[in-house]
Amino acid sequence: MITYTLTRSKRKTVALYVRNGNIEVRAPLKMPKSDIDKFVASKEKWITDRLVKSQKQSEQRESFELNYGDTVLYRGKNYPIIVKPGNRVGFDDTAFFMPPNLPAEQIKSACVQVYRMLAKRVLTEKTLDFAKRMAVAPTAVKINGATTRWGSCSARKSINYSWRLIMADDDVIDYVVVHELAHLTEMNHSARFWVIVGSVLSDYRERQKRLKELQKKLNIENWE
Repeated sequence: MITYTLTRSKRKTVALYVRNGNIEVRAPLKMPKSDIDKFVASKEKWITDRLVKSQKQSEQRESFELNYGDTVLYRGKNYPIIVKPGNRVGFDDTAFFMPPNLPAEQIKSACVQVYRMLAKRVLTEKTLDFAKRMAVAPTAVKINGATTRWGSCSARKSINYSWRLIMADDDVIDYVVVHELAHLTEMNHSARFWVIVGSVLSDYRERQKRLKELQKKLNIENWE
């Protein structure tokens, strides 16, 4: 018998999820428990494969660290982490630089500091540029540490981005920017919403796929 967590709701179909080594089943309110058990049993191989993959990802995340000489992504390109005399950390268009003799954990923290700085500048510029083109007006552009959402739009029309987005290439960044700005007109994911996105970026579906590829990469990198 496979152990799982069951969540019932007013949904019409049964769904199965494997996250962080845990199995969750979401089922309709009136679906018999015996039918749910049969469904889970029929997916045993899939569940086993996902659990193995999840364990491997967890081990990779735990072993993730950064050292001098390693490379990190910025706007879709890899740049080295180098030593620079002094106490400053930053990016000079060729490398992420930081003081000497930092342990791995501090190197990672320094990279995050630089990422946040770059994200604030680049994402604000892109947001204001696309806002003019789309005839919308966000009230603010903020950077946060979200791990499950690339961006969001608040009811007060504030646009928020995860600093991790700055790792994506410009085409993918532009997609997230346009996506969030479209929410200033349509606060949902209706057909009208996607018409707005498509009117600005006709190839947005391809950009979505590339964003998912970046998410897969970050799933095995512990930036927390």
